[in-house]
Amino acid sequence: MPIYIIRQYQGGNQEVNSSSLPQRNTVRKKKPVRKPKKKSFFRTLSKVFLFFVFLLLAAGGWLYFAPSAQNTRYLIADTLITTQHRYLAKYIIGEDELKERVTEYNLRFQHMGDEKDTHVIKKPTAEEQDKPLVEIEKVSGSGYTGFVMTVNDPTKVRLGVPDKTGSGEKVTSMVARTGAIAGVNGGGFADPNWKGNGFKPIGLVISQGKLFYNGLGGKNSTQIVGLDKQGKMIAGNYTLNELSKMGVQEAVSFQPRIIVNGKGLIKNAAEGWGIAPRTAMGQRADGALLFVVIDGRQPGYSIGANLYDVQQIMLKHGAVIAANLDGGSSTVLVKDNEIVNKPSSQYGERYLPTAFLVFEHPEQADIKNIWEGLDPSKIDAGKKRSQ
Repeated sequence: MPIYIIRQYQGGNQEVNSSSLPQRNTVRKKKPVRKPKKKSFFRTLSKVFLFFVFLLLAAGGWLYFAPSAQNTRYLIADTLITTQHRYLAKYIIGEDELKERVTEYNLRFQHMGDEKDTHVIKKPTAEEQDKPLVEIEKVSGSGYTGFVMTVNDPTKVRLGVPDKTGSGEKVTSMVARTGAIAGVNGGGFADPNWKGNGFKPIGLVISQGKLFYNGLGGKNSTQIVGLDKQGKMIAGNYTLNELSKMGVQEAVSFQPRIIVNGKGLIKNAAEGWGIAPRTAMGQRADGALLFVVIDGRQPGYSIGANLYDVQQIMLKHGAVIAANLDGGSSTVLVKDNEIVNKPSSQYGERYLPTAFLVFEHPEQADIKNIWEGLDPSKIDAGKKRSQ
C-alpha cells in the first residue's frame, strides 16, 4: 500500500525561505499593452469634410426644391439684392425671377407713396419744449441692433451737402464743418460697383427751400423724404410744382414710404426687402422726428433688419408717417462729432451727397449749393475722390 508522509508544522505557521522565491531576472517580462493607434489627422479631416459636404447638399436640396423653403429663398435673394453682390441672387431664384422681383418691388414701392398724407403736427407744449433737442435710444430685435434718435424740434433740421465739387463728404465731416450737433445719412446716389465718389445724387436735393439738384431726367415726379417750413415731414410721390406749393424746405429722393396716416404699409417680414443695415425717418403727431438707424452685416453683433422691422420700430415709437432712407454701407448716426453706430462699410465711413443735420441754431448753418451750374448727366459718379 502507498506510504503517505505527513509533515507537521509547529504552531501552524512556517516561515518561508526567501531563497525559495524566484529571482527577478528569472521572471518572464510581460509585453506592454499597446494602445490603439490614434486616427490619422487627415482621415478625421476628410470625414469632417464629407460630413459638411453631405450637410451642404442636403441643405441645398431643401433650399432649391422644397416648397417650404420658398420664403427662405426669397429672403436670401432680397438680402443679396441690397448688397454689391446683387448678381449672386440669380443663383438662388434664377435670373428671370430676379429681374421680375426687382421690378415688382420697385412698382410696389412706388405705389406705397401714392396715398395722400393728411397728418398734422401740433405745437409742442412748454413741458415738451424743455426736453433735450436730441435723445438717443438703443433698440434691438431678432438679429439686429440699432438706435432711435428723437429730434424734439423738427424745425432744427437742415439738409447738409458736401463742400467740395466732385466728391461726397462723410457725415462726421459735415457735422463738424457746419457746427451741427447730430447727423444721419440722407438720400441715395449713383454708386458704380459700390465704389462711387458720393457726388451724384439720385432724384432731387432741396436745401433751405432751394432746389440744389435735379436729376429726374425728364420724369414728372419722384418719391421724396423731407420737411416743410413748419417742420412737418413730407414723404411720398410729388412733382416739383407740388413740392414748391407745399413749401418744402429740405428733401431728398428715396423710397419707400413705410407709414402713412398712422398705418404701416408693409404687411409682413416677407415684404421687407431682405436683411440689411437700415436708415429711416419718421414723425410723431407732436412733431418730433424719429431717425431709426440699424446696423448690419456684422455676425455676432448685428446682421441687419428688413423694412417691416423698421416699420414696427417706428410704430412702437408713435410715428404717424415714416419713410426709408439710403441704408447699407451708408447707414451712419453721428452725435457730438462721434459715430454712434457701427457702419458696415469695409472702407470705413462713406462719402455721401446728403445728410439730415440737427442744429441748435439752424439759421447760422452755412450750406452752399455745390451742384450749381453742373449738368447732372455729365457728372462722373465713379471718378476718384480728390480728398
